[in-house]
Amino acid sequence: MYKYTNNKNRLLFPVLCAAILFLLAACGPTVNQVKPQQTVVVSKSFQSQISPVPTVPAYRCGAWSANNAPGAYSLLTVYAKLTKNLLGVGNATASATAHFLNNDVTLDQQPVSDTGGYVMFSFALQGRQPRQTPTTVDVSFNIDGKTVQCSPAFFTPV
Repeated sequence: MYKYTNNKNRLLFPVLCAAILFLLAACGPTVNQVKPQQTVVVSKSFQSQISPVPTVPAYRCGAWSANNAPGAYSLLTVYAKLTKNLLGVGNATASATAHFLNNDVTLDQQPVSDTGGYVMFSFALQGRQPRQTPTTVDVSFNIDGKTVQCSPAFFTPV
């Protein structure tokens, strides 16, 4: 009798496993047929339309704030650098304008760049910009009768 039960369990176990797998598969997600995508054709004339490569300007500059989150009544320092063909340009006069929420303030300093092309402006914020309100400072250099506009410095008083 013992052998008969053991053989019966051997046959029943695989059938039971197959039934459970069938039930699990029946409960799975429904598979939808993928719709074919429309074919895109690029004409050969498109490849012959070459965009002109932009020229890199000889003079480039950028400005940045020494502190991007100063207090509303802090003394702020803004730096700027002027380059020509990646080398710093000396003896260029710089000017700066701070753009506050209610007015613009042109700084009375006009520093001259050092041999590395660097200048520095310092000014008091005096609470002119509300807290958590971003502002920018535009800096430009005058060199050989040309004005070079820098990417602006920015800060947000806290």
